[in-house]
Amino acid sequence: MFNSTLWLTLATLAGLVLGFAREWLLIAAWGAGQRTDAFLVALFLPEAVRMTLAAGLLASAALPLYQERDESARLRWLNGLTPWLLLAAALLTIVLSAGAPLWSRLIGPGLDMAAQHEASASLQLLALCVPGFLLHAWLSIPLQARERFVLAGLGSLLFNLPSVLLLALQGSSSSNAQLAMACVAGSLLMPLVLMLPAGRLGWRPWRWSGEEGSGRELLGRIGPLLASNAASQGLALLERVIASLLGEGAVTWVNLARKLVNLPLIALMALNQVLLGMLSSRANDERLTMLRRGLAAATLLSLPAAVGLVGASPTLVALLLPQQTQQSPLPALLAWFAVPLVFGAWNAMLARYAYAAGDTRLPLRCELLGSAANALLLATLPFALGLPGIALAALAGVLLTGLLLLRSQGLLHSLNWPAQWLASLLLLGLAALLHPLTNPWLQLPLSTLYALACLVGLAGWLKPWR
Repeated sequence: MFNSTLWLTLATLAGLVLGFAREWLLIAAWGAGQRTDAFLVALFLPEAVRMTLAAGLLASAALPLYQERDESARLRWLNGLTPWLLLAAALLTIVLSAGAPLWSRLIGPGLDMAAQHEASASLQLLALCVPGFLLHAWLSIPLQARERFVLAGLGSLLFNLPSVLLLALQGSSSSNAQLAMACVAGSLLMPLVLMLPAGRLGWRPWRWSGEEGSGRELLGRIGPLLASNAASQGLALLERVIASLLGEGAVTWVNLARKLVNLPLIALMALNQVLLGMLSSRANDERLTMLRRGLAAATLLSLPAAVGLVGASPTLVALLLPQQTQQSPLPALLAWFAVPLVFGAWNAMLARYAYAAGDTRLPLRCELLGSAANALLLATLPFALGLPGIALAALAGVLLTGLLLLRSQGLLHSLNWPAQWLASLLLLGLAALLHPLTNPWLQLPLSTLYALACLVGLAGWLKPWR
């Protein structure tokens, strides 16, 4: 598990670093104003599709179905469903492109008319990314079934590469349309690198004859997952809407904070994909042991990263964006967003424990209740506390979802969650004492040493490799 996770983490790391570089170059070139807000509003829905697929929407439903078949049945199943997948991608592209003016007004109601027009024009182009995203996720399934995770993990790198090159070369002279087309080029690169290995495993898109009822079977599994991810993306949409109402540049700050927090998530995303593949191929009595190891690894990966972000966020922001972040809310926002990172890592593991057993409905019910609590708090906390209220609402939703997942699966007394959660809260609280330090040469080294000490201490306590 750790070997596969390591290589997938390194592959995903390059992609997420480029994703952050894209946001960094975008702010450096265009500034944190209406133009940047408009493009990020346009990118929200295509990016939501990509991140939903990268988080395992299609794989969580399709991988168990693929693995339960013999080799010849797998090929019929994979090839027979390919044209239907491409048809769904085409329909979704049309929905996003034709409704671009409506989506832009819905996502960014606080933008002025000129910015909304720019967002709509960009979204009409960015909608063309969807077929590449879906095909990449589909071709990843036969590779993941054989525990070949790295090539599929290059998707984020390939998607972000053209837009980063464009911004690096042209900077402020780049246009919204050029940047949108660079994103489309990246979406086409994603499935392109998987076609040859998928073809070697038997993928033949022109062989349309498949198993009768396989589409209904897949839809039955993917329906609850789709509803769960729709709720998650709905919360992200609500965050974007609330941020657009809090003043110019707020959308940019929330988006950048999310990107920075996502950098430590790369190892967790990799671990989730590896764990799902291993749980799906294990007997029931082996799954709980594998889950314990996965949860311990999730804490080991997420908690030191979170305490480091909480303690050193002002210095990190000053080093990365010295001109654009003067007196900005980004350091405090980044620190608050780091807290849900730890508990959200557990939720992803607990959900995949249910997916591996073929149950996609139970996590949906838990996540919908947690999302409802998050949405209710989003309607109040940001207007009372400012941008940190968005992160606090997310934390409340994540905690409720985790408790419901534990209770619903009968795991409250099977896992060592109280000790790990309490330790997480204590360590994060201590990291907050480093946040107000004004000397960057003191704050960054102390936060780094503290994070390393947490990593060593947690490794000695949890020992997830056992």
